[in-house]
Amino acid sequence: MFIGSFKYNLDNKGRVAIPAKLRKYLSPDANETFIITRGTVNCIDLYPMNVWEEMVNQKLNLLNSFDPDDAQFMRLLLREATDDKFDSQARITLPKNLIDYAGITKEVMIIGVMKKIEIWDPEAYENYMNENEKPYVEIAKNVMKMPAQ
Repeated sequence: MFIGSFKYNLDNKGRVAIPAKLRKYLSPDANETFIITRGTVNCIDLYPMNVWEEMVNQKLNLLNSFDPDDAQFMRLLLREATDDKFDSQARITLPKNLIDYAGITKEVMIIGVMKKIEIWDPEAYENYMNENEKPYVEIAKNVMKMPAQ
């Protein structure tokens, strides 16, 4: 389970180091490999290979390619997806098209979000959080409500 947020820099080759505090949560089953794809908002999602395979088997394989929404979602998610493995300095190379999609220039915000890692342009992240601002207590109440017993 990935948690926490970190600010790092993207190098001129599009590489970013994944913080040690996140790497420690990476399952050996991932083989230090990530699927890198567009997020549902302007960020880049990194899925450890084992989590990606789980998502493919439990979600994506169940989508109907003849349903327009299912087919469009698969196209959007998969057309820019790629895989990468840690280099010797625990860096991942982000594709140029995804860097552009996320509006990243130099600095990045790396956020652990349970089973995946999100990579944001820090200003875009702040704007997103400000535009979608609801009181934390209200979100918690709605998201964490317990089922009736």
